[in-house]
Amino acid sequence: MSNSKPYIVAEMSGNHNGSLDRALQLVDAAADAGADAIKIQTYTADTLTVDVKHPRFQLSKGHELWGGEYLYDLYTRAHTPWDWHGPIFDRARERGIAAFSSPFDPTAVDLLEKLDAPMYKIASSEITDLPLIRLAASTGKPIIISTGMANLREITSAVDAAKGAGATDITVLSCTASYPTPPEFTNLRRIPVLAEALQLPIGLSDHTLGIGVPIAAVAFGAVLIEKHVTLSRSDGGVDSAFSLEPAELAALVVESERAWQSLGTTSIGPTDAEKEGLRFRRSLYVVKDVVAGEPVTAENVRSIRPTGGLEPDAIGTVLGRVFQSDAAKGTPLTWDLV
Repeated sequence: MSNSKPYIVAEMSGNHNGSLDRALQLVDAAADAGADAIKIQTYTADTLTVDVKHPRFQLSKGHELWGGEYLYDLYTRAHTPWDWHGPIFDRARERGIAAFSSPFDPTAVDLLEKLDAPMYKIASSEITDLPLIRLAASTGKPIIISTGMANLREITSAVDAAKGAGATDITVLSCTASYPTPPEFTNLRRIPVLAEALQLPIGLSDHTLGIGVPIAAVAFGAVLIEKHVTLSRSDGGVDSAFSLEPAELAALVVESERAWQSLGTTSIGPTDAEKEGLRFRRSLYVVKDVVAGEPVTAENVRSIRPTGGLEPDAIGTVLGRVFQSDAAKGTPLTWDLV
């Protein structure tokens, strides 16, 4: 069990819908919900791709959210303008939560360093961009690496690149890079496998609907949960269909901590919280006033709550015996009575 509750990251992505005011409202919503951090993405369409209308630059027609859209157009619509980064970071600091980003090229790292970003996240599609990972790691900041689509060799290579560049604080996120992700493809059982293989803390970057999957991830040892957030799914937006609304984010904060608290230890037996309950287990009691010489019967001795008398299983031994002294109703039955 981790020594602290899961770290909750609210991913803004493109859910600002092209409005700085909405972006700042999302920061406020994340802070109000109790999230630990708000995350954005630092790229432009030109730093990610080129404006070419060719099928290789086009999402499949059947894509659930962005079918048929060209990469350049999608990234133009979804990106967070670089001159918004300062106001977003400032608002987060004012609200007492961390603000950080996923850089997608060296110019993004340069910008984020000027803003004193406290950490960096490597997006799933950039896990094979080892030069980018080394550059982010060379800042000395904590590095979070998302692993959607990656095999163990690619994950290990990314971790080694970060370590080789000086990173000492690395968190790896189990991730399924489909949007939205069907729960059955989340494969939470790989969280402890990754933890054992990498000897690093493991979290979850989740794109399923709702909060059930990330809560379950906590039981498998996830120390960080990242979920996309929006002010309202009905407002639309590039990621709104699989994003949490503010009330849902607040529920995730509360329930993930509750799930973490519930992990406890491997001890089997009564806990401190059960001490009162132990008093009210059943035992054998005199349930009717009796006098010495009277036989023990099912009418004057029964198994009732609380404890104090003989174990319930002793009933077969005491039935038919004789009371050695008077006993009032409510007296625990003990061996010296019969």
